[in-house]
Amino acid sequence: MNSEPSSPDVVLSIIVPCYNEEKAVSVFFDDVIKTGASLKVPFELIFIDDGSKDDTLRILREIAARDASLHYISLSRNFGKEAATLAGLQSARGEYIVTLDVDGQDPLSLIPEMLNSVVSGECDCAGARRVDRLGEPPVRSFFARRFYKLIKKFADIDVVDGARDFRLMSRKCLDALLSLPERNRFSKGILPWIGFKTKWFEYKNIERVSGKSKWSFWKLFLYALDGMIAFSSKPLAIASVMGFFLFIAALALIVFIVIRKLTFGDPVDGWASTVCIILLCSGIQLFTMGILGQYMAKTYTEVKQRPHFIIKEAK
Repeated sequence: MNSEPSSPDVVLSIIVPCYNEEKAVSVFFDDVIKTGASLKVPFELIFIDDGSKDDTLRILREIAARDASLHYISLSRNFGKEAATLAGLQSARGEYIVTLDVDGQDPLSLIPEMLNSVVSGECDCAGARRVDRLGEPPVRSFFARRFYKLIKKFADIDVVDGARDFRLMSRKCLDALLSLPERNRFSKGILPWIGFKTKWFEYKNIERVSGKSKWSFWKLFLYALDGMIAFSSKPLAIASVMGFFLFIAALALIVFIVIRKLTFGDPVDGWASTVCIILLCSGIQLFTMGILGQYMAKTYTEVKQRPHFIIKEAK
């Protein structure tokens, strides 16, 4: 689907990606309807079924059959949350667009205030920021905080700690967002990169309505790695600096060994230390090759120009 011009009968488009959320969809829909009634503006609700293997799509069909405000897009397989969100954004018709999760961790009560701030011109984009991580595994919370600190140092963008995918933006922000054709999408980085004034709304962590998070530690790690590579070339610079210092260290060691041999005539012994040095240098080489490989892999993905997603069904 391509981005369509805003329609006068739709003021707000609510984009909700979901994957295996059969227990949360109905509850979320009821909550959105209540929130929408308090907004007193025409709105559309777009669910994107990201190749769910449970009854999520069946439930969406049933709700859409009795309520015209709900639309759904079903992808042919699981393309990932970024692709699913993009599918919803491209089909949105509203003058204002909000993206959020179906799990109930994004407080719908913030939407009226967020909408007012954007409509009034106070900001172009309203974002939600979690101020604590109560209820999360300690290990995940620790590495999440380290990630935000690292990406602030490495990237040329301001990624706010605790920022959620819960955002409300104007049509001009959406048009700028959709103008970026890249395949390796990292929304937490793309949104600050396009600029525009953002106002943050803080809230405390909320437990999921049901089920478990689909984001395992490994998936979060890979997602964070994608973000680092997508918005910074500093890892390549670090690899170059490491290689330069290893080269200097190797030259110094060669000079030391030659002088020692000429001066003292001692045999060059110490196989254990030699093996350690070889292992160290080899490990650093493999590490830097891995960094180069990640950039090459992302370039390979971009060059293929495959679509971000494939739609199987839509209503």
